[in-house]
Amino acid sequence: MVRIAVYPGSFDPATNGHLDIIKRSAKLVDKLIVGVLKNNSKQPLFSTDERVELLKRLTKDMENVEVDSFSGLLVDFLKEKHATIIVRGFRAVSDFEYELQIAQTNYSLDNNIETICLITRVEYSFLSASIVKEVAMYGGDISKMVPLETAEYMNKKFKDNKS
Repeated sequence: MVRIAVYPGSFDPATNGHLDIIKRSAKLVDKLIVGVLKNNSKQPLFSTDERVELLKRLTKDMENVEVDSFSGLLVDFLKEKHATIIVRGFRAVSDFEYELQIAQTNYSLDNNIETICLITRVEYSFLSASIVKEVAMYGGDISKMVPLETAEYMNKKFKDNKS
């Protein structure tokens, strides 16, 4: 049986924490699909296409990783991709209750789906896309928070927005 997993998220922007979860979970499955959520209720910094393109660049050397976007229910995306595993990352205890509810909801929608949770490495436990965006917006150094490609994307984005 081929183990296909989906690591869903908005990835706006992709951080070192996201990349760490991608690398670690890719070792646990035969194929990992990074699912970039098109969330119409949020105003992202990067378009869906930009987020997909950046993640493709960040994962280009990972043979069993692909990147795709989706909207709607995650369980429907998993069915479309023939995946049965959802990967989630926990930064802190505060993430647990929300992730538990989401995992139970997904299981109630399709009981063939399992959720695996990876604990974020200590050095990434404070990271969130919101924090990275705020630091970058005010000209702070994000080089230890995001991959170089992400920092370049963000610097260009904020520079273009000031023009």
